[in-house]
Amino acid sequence: AGGKNQKMHRNTNADCGLAQLLEQLPAQNLKKREVRDLLYMREEEKLARDVYLGMYAQWNMRIFSNISQAENKHMTSVLTLIEKYDLGDPVGENAVGIFTNDDLQQLYEELYAAGIRSRVSALLVGAAIEELDIFDLRQALAATNNEDLQVLYQNLIKGSSNHLRAFAKQLARKDASYTPVYLTPDEYQEILDSPKFKGVVDADGEVICGSDKF
Repeated sequence: AGGKNQKMHRNTNADCGLAQLLEQLPAQNLKKREVRDLLYMREEEKLARDVYLGMYAQWNMRIFSNISQAENKHMTSVLTLIEKYDLGDPVGENAVGIFTNDDLQQLYEELYAAGIRSRVSALLVGAAIEELDIFDLRQALAATNNEDLQVLYQNLIKGSSNHLRAFAKQLARKDASYTPVYLTPDEYQEILDSPKFKGVVDADGEVICGSDKF
């Protein structure tokens, strides 16, 4: 997989465009689990964006504005494959805070309520969202052999890892810390110790455009 992607990058002289890569990879038959995961991730990325928009409105902290914009890009990346496979978009015209998935609707309401208690609570909510996102993405990645899905999930994991480190850094500045719930302590620490990433990775998580440091 990595070789094909690297060849594609050299041939197109791409500018780290994930959407272009996802569109160019061959379509493959999707199993029910793969469809379910893809649609779920579309709304889970929306949950992150919507909560962060609310936290920015409440606390005017730049981290929430910046990461909400990144989450919007994540949503668009997932939508690229939803449209590629001609699936129904669960987000559609839904407004901020409105979800098709009942579990995500409830989770949004719980996280929003927790985040408006204090600035530290808001940052803890951000860390919780990114940890859960990474956990769910890893589960979805392990359940598919489709290269375009693997590329999507690997890149979303990189982005969510960047976000998790950012929230942990902000919490440390306020003499607070996040305790992981879904990841093991070692997995969580490994993410915190990893460098900030910018670029695009292939289905194996190997860099094909950009850098793991900047």
